Amino acid sequence: MLKAYVFPGQGAQFVGMGKDLYDKSATAKSMFKKANSILKFKITDVMFEGTDEDLRQTKVTQPAIFLHSVILASLLEDFDPSMVAGHSLGEFSALVANKVLTFEDGLRLVSKRAKAMQKACEAQPGTMAAIVGAEDSLIESVCASIKDMVVVPANYNCPGQLVISGSVEGVAAASEKLKEAGVKRVVPLSVGGAFHSPLMEPARVELAKAINDTTFNQGICPVYQNVTGQSVNDPEIIKKNLISQLTSPVLWTQTMSNILANGVRTIIEVGPGTVLQGLFKKMDRSLELSSATIA
Repeated sequence: MLKAYVFPGQGAQFVGMGKDLYDKSATAKSMFKKANSILKFKITDVMFEGTDEDLRQTKVTQPAIFLHSVILASLLEDFDPSMVAGHSLGEFSALVANKVLTFEDGLRLVSKRAKAMQKACEAQPGTMAAIVGAEDSLIESVCASIKDMVVVPANYNCPGQLVISGSVEGVAAASEKLKEAGVKRVVPLSVGGAFHSPLMEPARVELAKAINDTTFNQGICPVYQNVTGQSVNDPEIIKKNLISQLTSPVLWTQTMSNILANGVRTIIEVGPGTVLQGLFKKMDRSLELSSATIA
């Protein structure tokens, strides 16, 4: 039976995340302590007992979700993926879970990514908006029609749900045009910046160096990557795609389609929340969907 393990991205965090793993498992406790050492601050304090506001800081959110997902995956006795995939940040969790990256290297890259993105957000403010109930082609054409402002399709989450990203002015202009075209739901998102848009170019350059300096191994199974929606085995191609990820759209709709086209019926979400299960359910309500848990 083919099984796809999928890993969530930013936005899935909650106060108390990972505490059950820490309390139940000596392995988890050791990994969390190692993370505190690598990050040079006690992320466990923020994850287990911090406030929502503390946890929303990008430098905390991204490593926190990564840690929850990767440590949970390492504790699963029946972890035998036919394939893995992760949404944006979740791709790093997927690459550690399928052994392309070590835990330590994955965490260092995620921390570097979070800080580089935060820096890019501060240098050039941007925003994002979810467009619900519109054809992808309409959103793409509207974004392309906005001149002298940055706005692009950023997250193809599922059919009928696409997130746009760019400058504050660009996203506002595209949102207005989409409403004029009859789109009923345009939802501004409370995010720190224009993720997966050209405004993340400084972060991409900074992260590229760190990725190129990191060893990528042959994985235990293919990974479906965000920038293509296709399965990849070659470590060098994985590395190249991961560098492109920050300024490219997340092709999650295409990723799900390609996973299901391979005959997968069982999807296991590893990490906080159930967002990805909800997106797969919109593709096919008959799928066997579950959250990874330990006894």
